[in-house]
Amino acid sequence: MSEATLAAAPKAGAAEKKKGGSSALVRLLRYSLVRLVLLFVTVVVGVYLTILIANMGGHVDKIQRGQIRESVDQAFAMNPQFKALPEAQKLKMREEQYAIQEKRLGLDKPFLVRSVIYLKNAITLDLGRALQMSSDSGSKMVKNILLERMPATLVLFGTADLLLFTLGVLLALSVSRKYGSTIDKIVVMMAPTSSAPGWFYGIFLILIFAALLGWLPFGHMVDAPPPDNKGLYLLSMLKHMILPVAALTMTLLPIQIYSWRTFFLIYSSEDYVEMAKAKGLKDKDIERRYILRPTLPVIITSFSLLVIAIWVGAPIFETIFQWPGFGRALYQAIGLYDTPVIVGECVIYAYLLAITLFLLDFVYALVDPRVKVGGGQGRAG
Repeated sequence: MSEATLAAAPKAGAAEKKKGGSSALVRLLRYSLVRLVLLFVTVVVGVYLTILIANMGGHVDKIQRGQIRESVDQAFAMNPQFKALPEAQKLKMREEQYAIQEKRLGLDKPFLVRSVIYLKNAITLDLGRALQMSSDSGSKMVKNILLERMPATLVLFGTADLLLFTLGVLLALSVSRKYGSTIDKIVVMMAPTSSAPGWFYGIFLILIFAALLGWLPFGHMVDAPPPDNKGLYLLSMLKHMILPVAALTMTLLPIQIYSWRTFFLIYSSEDYVEMAKAKGLKDKDIERRYILRPTLPVIITSFSLLVIAIWVGAPIFETIFQWPGFGRALYQAIGLYDTPVIVGECVIYAYLLAITLFLLDFVYALVDPRVKVGGGQGRAG
């Protein structure tokens, strides 16, 4: 082989490597774009179905028209000048006010036309004004109502999720080391208790620790009136979070430990684990590298879906604990037939679900080098 050929070989290898890296980037961008488009279509379909369902086949329109007529009639009844007018003129003025108020709410257009307008506004997060509800500051804008409630929900469920994930992984690993033991049998026996929702356990916790014993408070996020000192405010909030976090832990932790412990047992029986033991690797290293790491994608998937399920169940849960969050706002909106707030919350839920599913693929690639986002094959770990 000539010297020129030998000199050109490293350059050719570098060019080939650069080409491979650029093609991988193109695959990643193409995959991300297709994934985003599909998720966006899913969000659009879900939001539009929510708009159709929230109208309840035109029932909400009838309720709104009835409320308009009631409010207009009351306003005219309290006006002494109106009483002196002839009946024909009274009827005409009423009908004019009915038409003005219905036009203000868009009720003068067919529902299918309005549904498309609602969809466009919802997807662009132009959530409009609430019909009945208002924020604590008095704003009727749906965006302000939701932004005001969201921090309370994030604090409560974020704390519960972090606690569940940490305890679930640690306890599942511990139980998997003791397969067939008494503690393992207790975990298997307790797993079906997770079929009960969190608010079910919450009722019993409230009755025992708040009503009978009086040890813990429930209702609202802090004491009333709220403490002025930031440290006391935080302690008050933590005290109010004990019962709801305990209820979520009681309902979700048993099934998490059982399912994750099962995955740990499956991976611990693989041939490469036995080979690692034969090489004399420490148990902690074997667990971390050959059992925990390959199991992480499964754990992350199940936990992410669990988090989404918790959010969906938040309306009843937050209402039971009188927690001033996102879910309770949705519960109140349903009771008041406040369609803009209902649609606004469902839009937020849809976007959160889409973002979670989109990010999961990248999380897989981070925790497991065998996974390549956008196609291609990774190297075996």
